[in-house]
Amino acid sequence: MSTVRSLSIPAESTHSSLLAQAAWITGFAALTAVGAQIQIPHQPVPFTLQTFSVILGAAFLGSRNATISQILYLTVGFLGAPVFAGMSGGLSFLSAPTVGYLIGFPIGALVIGMMMRRKTNYFWTLFSMFVGLTVIFACGTVGLYATYFHNIGQSITGGFLIFSWWDLLKLSAAAGIYQQLARRYPKLPA
Repeated sequence: MSTVRSLSIPAESTHSSLLAQAAWITGFAALTAVGAQIQIPHQPVPFTLQTFSVILGAAFLGSRNATISQILYLTVGFLGAPVFAGMSGGLSFLSAPTVGYLIGFPIGALVIGMMMRRKTNYFWTLFSMFVGLTVIFACGTVGLYATYFHNIGQSITGGFLIFSWWDLLKLSAAAGIYQQLARRYPKLPA
């Protein structure tokens, strides 16, 4: 049945939808790169606005496109473009203290997008984004353990707990922005 429906859509409409999706995917990847440059220096991982773009993009784009957006961001960065924190990039980030967070971006985006399929009210949005952030920080904590601290207690304190206040602010802002914009624009092209 879905095949028949897709065959009845004019080709120009499908092409336009694909272009719109590509633009939104690229746009949120670019916002993540910009968020990486807005930072408060801290060792071994700086405070940045990257996760704000990840969670907001996941709410708007849905699981598939948000995941693609973050994979695009990582691919561009690992290929050497200066899109990671401090205008850096390259494969050396695979052994950097931030690698777990970076790998957590598409996973967190996938989780948020999947959860947002169920409901889109404010509290569910907040909860979905919270779960996605928890996934990102769990990946980040494991990455810190493997590459930097080699102590699980220090990894949790230095990679999860220290960022909690900062990310609760971003979480509240992202959920509020999503709710306001979603009322005006119920669906991005997907």
